[in-house]
Amino acid sequence: MRALLWVVGVVAGVLILLGLILEAVRWLIIIGLIALVIVIILGVVKGGKAAVRHQSRR
Repeated sequence: MRALLWVVGVVAGVLILLGLILEAVRWLIIIGLIALVIVIILGVVKGGKAAVRHQSRR
């Protein structure tokens, strides 16, 4: 009976840790996607400005 309680406790602890890790990973993925979108937008904006500057010099 005592061994069963240990097994249940360990499994519960592992599930809780796994849930916390997966939650953290999900938030990291969301933050990474937001950062990626911002970088793409900034690249397009700066690339557009560079193209306009390059055409106006001709």
